[in-house]
Amino acid sequence: MKYLESIREGERLTGIYLCKFKQSAVTKNGKNYENVIFQDKTGTVDGKIWDPNSQGIEEFEAMDYVNIMAEVTVFQGAFQLNVKRARKAQAGEYAPADYLPVSEKDIPSMYQELLGYVQKIEEPHLRALAEAFFVNDKEFAKAFQFHSAAKSVHHSFVGGLLEHTLSVVKLCGYYAKAYPMLNGDLLCTAALCHDIGKVRELSVFPENDYTDDGQLLGHITIGYEMVHEGIQKIPGFPARLASELKHCILAHHGELEYGSPKKPALMEAVALNMADNTDAKLETMREILKAAGDRKDWLGYNRLFESNIRKSS
Repeated sequence: MKYLESIREGERLTGIYLCKFKQSAVTKNGKNYENVIFQDKTGTVDGKIWDPNSQGIEEFEAMDYVNIMAEVTVFQGAFQLNVKRARKAQAGEYAPADYLPVSEKDIPSMYQELLGYVQKIEEPHLRALAEAFFVNDKEFAKAFQFHSAAKSVHHSFVGGLLEHTLSVVKLCGYYAKAYPMLNGDLLCTAALCHDIGKVRELSVFPENDYTDDGQLLGHITIGYEMVHEGIQKIPGFPARLASELKHCILAHHGELEYGSPKKPALMEAVALNMADNTDAKLETMREILKAAGDRKDWLGYNRLFESNIRKSS
């Protein structure tokens, strides 16, 4: 099996891959074809089955492991598979661990580092809340370490939610030192909790897709509810502090059109939004450039950045 991160234009690819997505479509000329996305632990790649009724294409569905033969092409700066043969793989032909994208960083070490920031929180109510999630709730802690931070876009791998959260916490720690007016304990707790709703918004791997609550509510609302429920269990939690923390959660996407019910009204909410946006966009860029391999030319227009992008020299 050849991992997807190492494919190159012009190659003929054979092997078993996880089908993450499959959808029938019709060309402008009225010809049926199928859009597919294949995945292994190194990433995903779009594919097309231009002749789904040919003898070489057998029946399979999304979330099946599929043995394929395909030609590697490039479309709009990204690799694409022209699938010629496909059949559903049988149990024993593949190892599921080969198809789970995993953080390149050590997950237990990252979690211990995150717990170090929990222990640095001095305000007793905020620290009790953070400990309730990350120290005392073993089921939550396990899910938090295994979950991704997104279905796609950025940190969409095992450990991605942890890796992203730790980066945001670190950035907020820098902001708190550089701008002493910030309430460091409030900012750190908000950074720790800003994406906890994603453990309920997204299903576990290999699906890593939106749950019903994820579709209906989204992680910001879910996270707000989790924080609110946690606060209710801590005696004497200051009402003003509770509102400030919940505001940071609600405003961390920064803009109404990006899903935040509120725009940042506190300095800590502004800092959290910037830290979240910084890590999300830089990780997205890192993943795009990594997927490009050794290509040095322009990679094409990217909708997220609204720009044609390439690696720096």
